Amino acid sequence: MIRALIETSLIDWDGKLSTVLFFDKCNFMCPFCQNWDLIKNPEKFPAIQWPEIEALLVSKDKWIDGVVLTGGEPLMYEPEVSAIARRIKELGFAVKIDTNGAYPDTLSALTTLKLVDYVAMDLKAPLDERYSVAAGRKVDTERIKRSIDILIEGNIDYEFRTTCVPGIIKENTIADMGVAIKNAKRWVLQQYVPENAYLEEYRNLEQLTESESNKLLVIAAKYVQNVRWRGRA
Repeated sequence: MIRALIETSLIDWDGKLSTVLFFDKCNFMCPFCQNWDLIKNPEKFPAIQWPEIEALLVSKDKWIDGVVLTGGEPLMYEPEVSAIARRIKELGFAVKIDTNGAYPDTLSALTTLKLVDYVAMDLKAPLDERYSVAAGRKVDTERIKRSIDILIEGNIDYEFRTTCVPGIIKENTIADMGVAIKNAKRWVLQQYVPENAYLEEYRNLEQLTESESNKLLVIAAKYVQNVRWRGRA
């Protein structure tokens, strides 16, 4: 279930020092995925048992602010993810969830029960047939829309984030995506990192230039007031 961790991270939760736990399953297989080996070949990574993780967190009580649950897709693991989030909160740490948005019921339960403090939800493409291309699997975009609504209409702190993959994310694409999350709290556009992409043809793509990324930010800002560029995928 949890196959990897980063003991101390400065980059996985803006403004917080965090421990990051990686779950080993995903319902998507994005062609540009950076963690594809964990998802495709989980047996290569020995499972990390919860007592070991809890002991680590207790030892870092004075050092870290929170714990990031990522993957893969952590919300595939229900009820386990709720139990883990609850225990992390009991230990006194904040909880961040990274999700692809395909499990709105689980997301709703976590936020309603106040088991999560921050959600980073991937927005991979406009909510039409292009979403399945970006996700590498057939996607029910109504489920993605429900997760969007849960975050925008709820009280949890959150961000939508889009990895700007050349050929998938374009100026008109950003405009169409902006309509889907209009007036959201925060939208982060991320630089694409090609080197470890799942499909080989995505490993040789050129990253966006500063001029190209600025154009996307200008378009995104027409729909979401708080937009920013993050220089990593």
